[in-house]
Parts: sequence; structure tokens; C-alpha cells
Amino acid sequence: MIKIHGLSYFVAQIENLDAWQRYAEDVLGMQVSPAPGGGLYVKMDERPFRMLIVEGSEKRYLASGWELASEAAFLHAIDVFKEKGIEYQTGTPEEIDQRGVQAMVSVIDPSGNRHELSWGHRSDCLPFISPQGVPRFITGDMGLGHTVLPAPNFDATVAFARDVLGFQISDIFNFRPAPDAPVTRIYFLHCANARHHSLALGEYPVPSGCIHVMVEVDDMTEVGRAHDRRIAHDVPLSATLGEHLNDRMTSFYMKTPSGFDLEYGYGGLQVDWDQHSAFEFTRVSIWGHDFSVGRQ
Repeated sequence: MIKIHGLSYFVAQIENLDAWQRYAEDVLGMQVSPAPGGGLYVKMDERPFRMLIVEGSEKRYLASGWELASEAAFLHAIDVFKEKGIEYQTGTPEEIDQRGVQAMVSVIDPSGNRHELSWGHRSDCLPFISPQGVPRFITGDMGLGHTVLPAPNFDATVAFARDVLGFQISDIFNFRPAPDAPVTRIYFLHCANARHHSLALGEYPVPSGCIHVMVEVDDMTEVGRAHDRRIAHDVPLSATLGEHLNDRMTSFYMKTPSGFDLEYGYGGLQVDWDQHSAFEFTRVSIWGHDFSVGRQ
């Protein structure tokens, strides 16, 4: 079984890197620096980056970077791919240098999502200093946050996440927009950390390649301040402030320059998986989170 420790980074693409730099610094409150080989590093903790933004003609999410604990765990992941007949690509020297890791392989799941597995992140020992005064983001052993990916080939993609990548189901949401409408399934999955979910899969396609990513701060005031910065910089709102039922995150959603959404939240559950029972929940949020604003 592959043992993923967390979402180490993600890779997104945009034609104009300046748009992401302004968004990261002025709205998210994160640091930006040039990435080796081109692109931008977006820094939100002690690591050199958690978001890698590269240039390209299409605005989209390109890859999810998953962290393994050691070279032995990395080599075991390759053995699992070989045993299960999963095609994988070894990272080029340029990719490995840009991601700042010792080694990397990538696989494509049955819905076309790219997953990069790596070990041995590079550290420069420099502190995170937010240009907007954000004290800290909740990262560390739990990774940068979570990512929610489109999975139109749903059953096969869930099986890949579970049986190949080693994720386990945290809970399930069967979304039915009307009483006679077909169900759209969304599964929330965890890995080897306490975050309620590091990955979720939604049973529908998304042109940008990602439904949303989540970043978490440690104070509700910082969520409010980020919401004010969103307004000041005319960033489109995707969902109003609310509290999720399953992971208890209080958050709002906004658009990123690459076309997918970003959830900015506080108070997400940290779970003892030996005591957790997976369940189906029947509403997205306890209060708030009006997603209709993003369709106006």
C-alpha cells in the first residue's frame, strides 16, 4: 500500500504570471519568488513553495504533488505501480529541480488527473513573512490543504485513489440538485495525516482541471481580512461564507487566476482515524456557502 503523507504542492498554469503574483501577494497574503526553469513559487510556510505557477496558453490546474516520507516509501510506490500495471513517468531533471525534490514520478488517474509523487523536499530554512500580515497557514505534516478534482469516470477514479494511491474514504456526499434529478457523487478522502480530507473527487468534468483547492489559516479574523482583500481587488466570489458539515471548515470560495476556485478557511477538523466512522452527509454546509453567487 502506498502511504501518502499529504498534499505537498500543486501546479497551475496561466498565460500571464503577473496575475497570479498579484493574487497571491495582495489577496492570499502569500510570498512569491521566481521558480527554477521559469514560473512562480508561491510560499505559504517554511518551505520554498506550495504552489507552482507556470506559463501556458490555457488557464488550468496541471498537477497535484503528493509527498512520501522517504526514499524507501517512494521506491515502494513504484513497485506498486509495476505490480498493478499502472503506467508512470519518471520526472525529468528539470522537473525534479523545479519541484525541489530528490525524485518524482507522475501517474494519470482514470479521469485524466495528473498526480506527482515525490520524496525529500528541498528546504531553504527561510521563514514565511506574509506581505499582508497573515501570521501563518495550517500546513506542516498535513500538507498545504486539500484539492478537489473532477472525476467523470467516477468509480474507476475512486478505485485508483483508494487501491493504487492508498487514500481512504472520510465521508460521502450524494448531491441531488432536485428531487427527481440524478445523484452526483462527491467522495472525500484522507491519507496519512489528521486533516479531514486531502483529496476529494466529484462526479463531473471541470474545464479548469480542478474544482477547488483549500488553504487554512488559524484565526477567523484572517478569513475576514482575506474576504476584504478579495473585495478590494475585485476577485469574483464563488461561494459565500459558511461552515461545512463534514469537516467543519468555516470558509468562503473565490476564483483563482487559473480558473478554478480557492477555499480560504479556518477551523477544519483534525481526525483520529482509529476513532472515525465514514458516513454520508446530506447537506454541504451547516450554514452559508451559497454557491449560486458563482453562477451569476
